[in-house]
Amino acid sequence: MSNPDSFIDEVTEEVRRDRLFRLFRKYGWIGVVVILGLVGGTAWTEWSKSREAARAQAFGDGVIDALDQGTPEERREALAAVPTDAAQTAVLGLVASSDPAEDKAATLATLDKLAGDTTLAPVYRDLAVLRRVLVAGTDTPLADRRTALEAIAIPGRPYRVLAEEQLAYLLIEESKTEEAITALTALMQDQEASASLRARLGQVVTALGGTVPETTNG
Repeated sequence: MSNPDSFIDEVTEEVRRDRLFRLFRKYGWIGVVVILGLVGGTAWTEWSKSREAARAQAFGDGVIDALDQGTPEERREALAAVPTDAAQTAVLGLVASSDPAEDKAATLATLDKLAGDTTLAPVYRDLAVLRRVLVAGTDTPLADRRTALEAIAIPGRPYRVLAEEQLAYLLIEESKTEEAITALTALMQDQEASASLRARLGQVVTALGGTVPETTNG
């Protein structure tokens, strides 16, 4: 129940909603400088953290995009083109070390290693968890997939809404159609759900025989 292109678009949408990015768009370059000057060092620290989070998430977008290329050769080429800093180079090396089309078990092992590496930022670890669920599919017991997704679906996690989407799809897999519709419609009304995510969820709700919430139509 996952569309790689839509998934990539959704993650990219999350990057665009970065707090500082919105502030910059609203007040312009001068406004941002004035605000930073008024609030001093605290604002600078928050800005730095926000910038690092956006950079890390953009790196994750590049990795996902590369891994969804058609052939192993294209994936390796795309991974090699992903911009990285020193820390990200190590992460990219692990991701590029195997390919599910050639060695799915090795790929899953690599993702497990990334997800369990507490020295990495949550945005990397959560991305590895999400990617692992998608790569493993039904080869991993549903209960295990649910446990993994629930851990990254808590408030404040970088890919919360995407994890909740996958959790709803697990309900469909269990033939719990009404529960799935309820979960999907609730997610459509989540303030953090982007327009592209709402559109995708609306299509699923309609396919399941549900009714799309009026506030999300159009």
